[in-house]
Amino acid sequence: MRVLRRFVAFSTLALLAACETVGAPPPPPPMAPPSATVFRSSDFSWSAVPGRNAVVGRLTYKRPEARYTCAGAAVVLTPETLWTRRRMNILYNSPISAALPVEEVRARTPASNGEDFSAFVRRTTCDAADRFSFSGLPDGAWYVISVAKPAEGRGPSIAVMRRVETRGGRPTSVGL
Repeated sequence: MRVLRRFVAFSTLALLAACETVGAPPPPPPMAPPSATVFRSSDFSWSAVPGRNAVVGRLTYKRPEARYTCAGAAVVLTPETLWTRRRMNILYNSPISAALPVEEVRARTPASNGEDFSAFVRRTTCDAADRFSFSGLPDGAWYVISVAKPAEGRGPSIAVMRRVETRGGRPTSVGL
């Protein structure tokens, strides 16, 4: 009798072990953390969400020998990620603000390794009064970049960059 009980118990356990439970599939693998060296469009996804913030700016760059303007020049707004922050350090020697000759910035531009963050970059044009604006922005940090040219044509063109933060559904003012 004892042997029979053991046999039944062992057989029952063996049958249960052979049954596969059907349940929810395993969770997806975790997303990779943001990277300073690897471009991932997922790191930029926050910037594509519509928001209520705005950036309102004006070119204020000056040099004693020449008056500068951005009239008619492109102004770009690039979302800050670890990757773009590293890029700003490479291009401008700063992740906060800079004003450098355009040729110097171009000389430091790294070769593209297939990265295409242009889908996340917003663009506008500087008006005749050296003003520009961006609207519909989510909360976050951005880089505002434009080129300042001497109004009378004397002197180098200057790439001007400044980091700004948008929060709370209100305009953020920036001087380049």
